[in-house]
Amino acid sequence: MNVTGQPLKLKTNYKVLSLLGAIGLILFMIIQVFPGTASDTLEQQSTGIITKEQALEVATQYAESQLHIHILSNPDTLVTYQSNSDIYGYLSKEKLIKKYNTTFEKRYPYDVYRVRLQESERGPFLNIDVHMNTGEIVAYAQEKETNFASTEPTKESMSTTNKKKLAEPWLTKLGYDPEKLTIVQKDKNTLTYSDYNVTIGEAVLQLKFAFGTDRIVSFQPAFTTPAEHTAYVEKEHTKAVWLTLLGYGLLTLALGVLAIVYSALTRRYTSFVRGIFLSSFYFIVSMLSTFNMLPALEAEGLTGTSLILGLIFQGLLTLVMAALLYFSLIGGDGLWKKEVGLNPWPRGKESGYGSYVLHSMFVGYLWALILLGVQSIIYFILDLTLHSWSTTDASQSPINMVYPWMLPLLAWVAGISEEAVYRLFGIRMMKKIVKNTFVACLIPSIIWAFGHTLYPIYPVISRPIELVIIGLLFSFIFLRYGYITVMFSHVVFNSILMGFSLFTLNDTTNITAGIVSMIMPFIVASVIYLFYARKKEKPYVTTPPEVLQ
Repeated sequence: MNVTGQPLKLKTNYKVLSLLGAIGLILFMIIQVFPGTASDTLEQQSTGIITKEQALEVATQYAESQLHIHILSNPDTLVTYQSNSDIYGYLSKEKLIKKYNTTFEKRYPYDVYRVRLQESERGPFLNIDVHMNTGEIVAYAQEKETNFASTEPTKESMSTTNKKKLAEPWLTKLGYDPEKLTIVQKDKNTLTYSDYNVTIGEAVLQLKFAFGTDRIVSFQPAFTTPAEHTAYVEKEHTKAVWLTLLGYGLLTLALGVLAIVYSALTRRYTSFVRGIFLSSFYFIVSMLSTFNMLPALEAEGLTGTSLILGLIFQGLLTLVMAALLYFSLIGGDGLWKKEVGLNPWPRGKESGYGSYVLHSMFVGYLWALILLGVQSIIYFILDLTLHSWSTTDASQSPINMVYPWMLPLLAWVAGISEEAVYRLFGIRMMKKIVKNTFVACLIPSIIWAFGHTLYPIYPVISRPIELVIIGLLFSFIFLRYGYITVMFSHVVFNSILMGFSLFTLNDTTNITAGIVSMIMPFIVASVIYLFYARKKEKPYVTTPPEVLQ
């Protein structure tokens, strides 16, 4: 990190970093990317996904030809990616995904397109699940029966016998033998069969029917997850919620309050103008990303007033986070300059700024590759020791975005904000309390790690272990090179991971977007370098505080 008032220089050993970066890239490719060792989800998703338009077409045809329901033509029909995360998680934990993919996935996929069709202007919605690779219809369910809302089925019409009379022809048509099935659950409007001859691990195939008046309104075949597994996931999720609320939310709020205080106390050493651009960028991109997730929000039932209220709440929360970023930038910059005379976040008018940014970007790329290698090793070790496993989360999938190519913008949001809050401000703030540099780096890293516990990775402690290590490495990069370098390393790190997520969508637009996202930090730094190279650099002299008094 540079001394305040001195020309900007970034000293580093490119030979050593390049060697370590190459090793990190190789490890990342071998452990996380190559088909032989890549995650089963990535491998499954890369096998030719049909388009949403194709899913809509086959769903509409099925509704009209097989269910005899006339579908209202609507160009804005909602088509989303949905996943049975319960069964996928169980299969992942028990190392059964490859076996399942070979044996059952074509008929009982855990990943589907859900097409939400509408029968009339005010009529019920019909959800039809379509296999994402084959285009086959998997399941369907009517959300509500407005045609029969005022008519309560009689006991006679909904008796088990009558429900069986409706279900068995349908089962036979689909290739099942009703005589080999066992009724395991029945109530007023549903009937569930189990096929104990079709199992994987302790998961058993179930065929679930729901009934309206004299007709089937829902058919959903799926494997059940063992009760023990479900209870374990619920317990871990509860733990993750508390870690997020208390370990991350409350402590981050405390950092925010301290950032406001120290922004005021160190105002003579910094400028309140500096953080406006980055904070505004954070707010705008975060809100754009929220609107980009509208299909996922609508799929979860948020429409009309509830959707508007949800967006308003998210807007207010994002505004608070943008304010936290702003004061962390100002307070962190001021603290470092006031207390130790270091310049963690140089100004554009300082001597050598353009070249400094360019070299920060190069170092950031090399460190990002190193971090990807470290992450790969951590995953490998956690798999051997804690037997870590993960499941799917449709709410975070780029498939459910209006424009999936916008996903990598979040890499910039995370890199700019998290390095400002937990490194630029957090480390210096903790140093005032604990004195020891390692502990001062460890505490913000733990807080930051707790903010990622709601990701569907189990045991929940797996992600904090990974990110505490990654956070300490980010802390080292910050202490060695400053905020701009660690910001670039974080952005590149996330951009590469998000770029590979876009690659799995297998279309030209998103593959191109993935590539562009990986080189965008280079483009941004180059533009800044060229801009300042055209200007005559003038040395920036810091005005001593005593002169200002």
